[in-house]
Amino acid sequence: MGQVEDGKPYRWGGLFAALVAMRSLGDTGRIEEAPAREVAAAVSNPLNDSLGLLRGVGERLFAARERGGSAADAAVVIMTDIARLTPPRREARGTLSRREAKEFVQGYEARFAEYRKTWESLTG
Repeated sequence: MGQVEDGKPYRWGGLFAALVAMRSLGDTGRIEEAPAREVAAAVSNPLNDSLGLLRGVGERLFAARERGGSAADAAVVIMTDIARLTPPRREARGTLSRREAKEFVQGYEARFAEYRKTWESLTG
Protein backbone atom coordinates (compact mmCIF):
# COMPACT_ATOMS: atom_id res chain seq x y z
CA MET A 1 0.00 0.00 0.00
CA GLY A 2 1.44 3.39 -1.01
CA GLN A 3 2.02 6.33 1.25
CA VAL A 4 -0.21 9.41 1.14
CA GLU A 5 2.78 11.35 -0.20
CA ASP A 6 2.78 9.16 -3.31
CA GLY A 7 -0.77 9.99 -4.34
CA LYS A 8 -2.17 12.48 -6.82
CA PRO A 9 -4.23 14.51 -4.31
CA TYR A 10 -1.15 15.03 -2.13
CA ARG A 11 0.86 16.15 -5.18
CA TRP A 12 -1.97 18.44 -6.27
CA GLY A 13 -1.93 20.05 -2.80
CA GLY A 14 1.81 20.60 -3.12
CA LEU A 15 1.35 22.13 -6.56
CA PHE A 16 -1.36 24.44 -5.23
CA ALA A 17 0.98 25.53 -2.41
CA ALA A 18 3.79 26.25 -4.88
CA LEU A 19 1.47 28.28 -7.10
CA VAL A 20 0.11 30.26 -4.15
CA ALA A 21 3.66 30.88 -2.91
CA MET A 22 4.74 32.14 -6.34
CA ARG A 23 1.69 34.38 -6.55
CA SER A 24 2.44 36.05 -3.24
CA LEU A 25 6.18 36.16 -3.87
CA GLY A 26 5.67 37.92 -7.19
CA ASP A 27 3.00 40.27 -5.86
CA THR A 28 4.49 41.18 -2.46
CA GLY A 29 8.01 39.77 -2.24
CA ARG A 30 6.86 37.51 0.61
CA ILE A 31 5.67 33.92 0.76
CA GLU A 32 2.16 33.95 2.15
CA GLU A 33 -0.34 31.13 2.48
CA ALA A 34 -3.74 31.22 0.84
CA PRO A 35 -6.69 32.15 3.02
CA ALA A 36 -8.52 29.10 4.41
CA ARG A 37 -11.52 29.77 2.14
CA GLU A 38 -9.26 29.64 -0.95
CA VAL A 39 -7.78 26.31 0.15
CA ALA A 40 -11.30 24.97 0.75
CA ALA A 41 -12.35 26.11 -2.73
CA ALA A 42 -9.29 24.45 -4.25
CA VAL A 43 -10.23 21.17 -2.59
CA SER A 44 -13.52 21.34 -4.48
CA ASN A 45 -11.79 21.46 -7.85
CA PRO A 46 -7.99 21.37 -7.45
CA LEU A 47 -6.91 21.22 -11.08
CA ASN A 48 -9.10 24.09 -12.22
CA ASP A 49 -7.92 26.30 -9.35
CA SER A 50 -4.30 25.41 -10.08
CA LEU A 51 -4.74 26.21 -13.76
CA GLY A 52 -6.07 29.63 -12.83
CA LEU A 53 -2.96 30.33 -10.74
CA LEU A 54 -0.67 28.86 -13.37
CA ARG A 55 -1.71 31.51 -15.89
CA GLY A 56 0.15 34.29 -14.04
CA VAL A 57 3.24 32.34 -13.04
CA GLY A 58 5.58 33.81 -15.67
CA GLU A 59 4.98 37.43 -14.70
CA ARG A 60 5.26 36.62 -11.02
CA LEU A 61 8.49 34.70 -11.51
CA PHE A 62 9.92 37.70 -13.34
CA ALA A 63 8.72 40.12 -10.63
CA ALA A 64 10.26 38.01 -7.87
CA ARG A 65 13.54 37.69 -9.78
CA GLU A 66 13.63 41.47 -10.22
CA ARG A 67 13.42 41.90 -6.45
CA GLY A 68 16.70 40.04 -6.11
CA GLY A 69 18.09 38.46 -2.94
CA SER A 70 16.11 35.79 -1.14
CA ALA A 71 12.98 36.48 -3.17
CA ALA A 72 14.84 35.71 -6.40
CA ASP A 73 16.36 32.56 -4.92
CA ALA A 74 12.99 31.37 -3.65
CA ALA A 75 11.35 32.06 -7.01
CA VAL A 76 13.77 29.72 -8.79
CA VAL A 77 13.14 26.87 -6.35
CA ILE A 78 9.38 27.38 -6.33
CA MET A 79 9.29 27.48 -10.13
CA THR A 80 11.18 24.20 -10.18
CA ASP A 81 8.61 22.76 -7.76
CA ILE A 82 5.79 23.93 -10.02
CA ALA A 83 7.38 22.24 -13.02
CA ARG A 84 8.05 19.04 -11.09
CA LEU A 85 4.56 18.85 -9.61
CA THR A 86 2.64 19.73 -12.79
CA PRO A 87 1.20 16.55 -14.27
CA PRO A 88 2.80 15.65 -17.61
CA ARG A 89 -0.47 14.19 -18.80
CA ARG A 90 -4.17 14.93 -18.76
CA GLU A 91 -5.66 14.21 -15.35
CA ALA A 92 -9.24 13.91 -14.19
CA ARG A 93 -10.94 17.02 -12.91
CA GLY A 94 -13.74 17.38 -10.45
CA THR A 95 -14.30 17.11 -6.77
CA LEU A 96 -12.26 14.96 -4.44
CA SER A 97 -13.50 12.33 -2.03
CA ARG A 98 -13.11 13.05 1.68
CA ARG A 99 -9.93 10.99 1.84
CA GLU A 100 -8.51 12.71 -1.24
CA ALA A 101 -9.44 16.15 0.12
CA LYS A 102 -7.58 15.35 3.33
CA GLU A 103 -4.53 14.24 1.31
CA PHE A 104 -4.70 17.44 -0.79
CA VAL A 105 -4.62 19.58 2.36
CA GLN A 106 -1.75 17.48 3.75
CA GLY A 107 0.23 18.05 0.56
CA TYR A 108 -0.51 21.78 0.67
CA GLU A 109 0.51 22.08 4.33
CA ALA A 110 3.67 20.00 3.88
CA ARG A 111 4.88 22.09 0.93
CA PHE A 112 4.22 25.35 2.78
CA ALA A 113 6.02 24.02 5.86
CA GLU A 114 9.08 23.45 3.67
CA TYR A 115 8.87 27.00 2.31
CA ARG A 116 8.51 28.48 5.81
CA LYS A 117 11.52 26.50 7.01
CA THR A 118 13.70 27.34 4.01
CA TRP A 119 12.75 31.04 3.66
CA GLU A 120 11.83 32.05 7.17
CA SER A 121 12.80 35.66 6.44
CA LEU A 122 10.25 35.79 3.61
CA THR A 123 7.41 34.21 5.54
CA GLY A 124 7.76 36.10 8.83
